[in-house]
Amino acid sequence: MNIVILAAGKGTRMHSDLPKVLHTLAGRPLLSHVIERARALTPSRMVVIYGHGGDAVPRALAADDLAWALQSPQRGTGHAVMQALPHLIDTVPTLILYGDVPLTDPATLARLVQPATDGALALLTVDLADPTGYGRIVREGGAVRRIVEHKDADEATRAIHEVNTGILAAPTPALRRWLAGLSDNNAQREYYLTDIVAAAVAEGVSVTATQPEHEWETLGVNSRAQLAQLERIHQRRQADALMEAGVALADPDRIDIRGSLACGRDVFIDVGCVFEGKVVLGSGVSIGPNCVLRDTTVANGAQILAFSHLDSAVVGTDARVGPYARLRPGTELGEGSHVGNFVEMKATRLGPGSKANHLAYVGDAEVGARVNIGAGTITCNYDGVNKHRTVIEDDAFIGSDTQLVAPVRVGRGATLGAGTTLTRDAPADRLTVSRARQTTIEGWKRPARNKG
Repeated sequence: MNIVILAAGKGTRMHSDLPKVLHTLAGRPLLSHVIERARALTPSRMVVIYGHGGDAVPRALAADDLAWALQSPQRGTGHAVMQALPHLIDTVPTLILYGDVPLTDPATLARLVQPATDGALALLTVDLADPTGYGRIVREGGAVRRIVEHKDADEATRAIHEVNTGILAAPTPALRRWLAGLSDNNAQREYYLTDIVAAAVAEGVSVTATQPEHEWETLGVNSRAQLAQLERIHQRRQADALMEAGVALADPDRIDIRGSLACGRDVFIDVGCVFEGKVVLGSGVSIGPNCVLRDTTVANGAQILAFSHLDSAVVGTDARVGPYARLRPGTELGEGSHVGNFVEMKATRLGPGSKANHLAYVGDAEVGARVNIGAGTITCNYDGVNKHRTVIEDDAFIGSDTQLVAPVRVGRGATLGAGTTLTRDAPADRLTVSRARQTTIEGWKRPARNKG
């Protein structure tokens, strides 16, 4: 089939300089969701009509399988589809989608296209309790005869609850004929795509109507409120799928998945968590409240405690992270390791059983097994131009308030005394201390405040 996606609208009610179809749902542009569903149908041609925002839309979503056609000025949906005609193959039907209707199920679309393959004009319709603003499906003897836009409808027609979603499929040669015969003689002075229904009826072409399984499949975005509504629908569907697979969610209405989330058995996710990119959680993993995980893998039995932020990290089996910890890209935690409150790690490998439990920064470091990193420890990895690595070998003990000025190595079993600033390698199995000798000044008195 050919697929034409209409994405030229301004989105006035969004009150934004960003083209409407680039506003995000689950972390991705609305148009990206529509393109993903279109690809699931393996189309022969896919054409996106753009307009408002100039080339911002094709720049954001350029891909080898997409053709782009500019609609300028924007004179209605019929006019928009006209811009795609040079790209269409006549031997297959054409499916019309909308860049701001992101949740239509590909199975629904496949059912819609089938009648068009056999020569019919196929419409996707839905029955709404409140059809205000939608074009009404007018039937005679049960057969679809025409679509009347809300602004052009009389009271009797406005009482109809079956409405046009705008999504349709048509035989491509017939679509070309019908578009050529459109008129802008209407309240909006636009070329309505819906007018092709009357043209099909006049030619004796069968007009069929298919309805989706869920009303939300047809919902579009015209305002921030509608975008928020679709976001919650989409997130709740993902939450329901997780729970159906055995994941325990503290509250399925308070989770956001902005990418993919794969979970093993007996996973628990508390409230307010956000998952971005590709996240994999092993069996028995527990995620505390208000955590953010992006492109991260968490192995079996690990715990991520409250308010932790993990970005492009790997967490080992039975490791513990947080609360209030931050793992930046390139961090890998070994089995049974601990990263505690207000600890930040970047491009660091923390060995099995090693711990950094309090108030530390460890960046560009290789940390062995069973290492203890005391509170207030900092790896000084940046000299203002270049990054340098710190190596801490197995069983080392790093005292509190220690600075390791990279490049530097701490030997196996070494101990660094509290307050040490390490600028040279520390030998294995030795105590290394660098601090001023403590002295007490006899006879010293604290200054008193002037009473004048």
